[in-house]
Amino acid sequence: MFKSACIQLCAGRSVDRNVEAAERLIRDAAAAGADLIVTPEMTSLMELGGDPLFKQIADQKDDQALARFTALARELQRWLLIGSLAIRVAPDKAANRSFLIAPDGTVVATYDKMHMFDVSLAGGESYRESRTYRPGERAVVATLPWGMIGLTVCYDLRFPALYRVLSKAGAAYIAVPSAFTQQTGTAHWHTLLRARAIENGVYVFAPAQTGEHENGRKTFGHSLIVSPWGDVLADGETGTGYVMAEIDPEQVSEARRRIPALDHDRHFEISGTANVPTGLREAS
Repeated sequence: MFKSACIQLCAGRSVDRNVEAAERLIRDAAAAGADLIVTPEMTSLMELGGDPLFKQIADQKDDQALARFTALARELQRWLLIGSLAIRVAPDKAANRSFLIAPDGTVVATYDKMHMFDVSLAGGESYRESRTYRPGERAVVATLPWGMIGLTVCYDLRFPALYRVLSKAGAAYIAVPSAFTQQTGTAHWHTLLRARAIENGVYVFAPAQTGEHENGRKTFGHSLIVSPWGDVLADGETGTGYVMAEIDPEQVSEARRRIPALDHDRHFEISGTANVPTGLREAS
């Protein structure tokens, strides 16, 4: 058994202020007994792109937010999963990168968000992440003292094949740090997170951004911890703060015994349909 906490932030345009806000809540969660603490997408900076973003970010070895979080993990002797930071990977491109940090301050795994949120929503909202961010190309699982965790970020949630791959690779827990819009969050957030947990028999840890940000973006909040049976164990509602739940790794095995869907996956081919994309002709 262990305790996991999800931090809920309303990040703005100042890295220092954002890191300070995250640090206060991480300390509070650690004092309350959390063993694994997960922060949202874009923990250190909520900026859409362009000069306002690139003037404040650095490559990984020089990123001051990351340095502060590794020092904090070492001080608190806790596992930290920093949901994501914007990391410079080229003069005009960044990676939306998660960092799993061990209690000794070592970065033991990183994951770059693979799916870019390029959409136009009703009401004039438009997002083009691919203009600023370089998508990742690999799925990532990492080992915790309580089992394996799969790393994903926000829009990845809408691609269930990724969650299947992570679960089949041994993940008992999957992190989904996010900054869902109010519009899409209201419609789909709870449903998608519960579905990913149920489909794969995994715990889902989904810390979120919330509220109206300095750049005008409005995010949904409702950081969730979901059990492998799909029960919502904690919901952060719409304020900043943290939620925490006790995690029983045996519940993963129990859910998979009750519904052994991971063992029942089959390879298949599609026939009799014209113009089937090549990538759909065989799946698992």
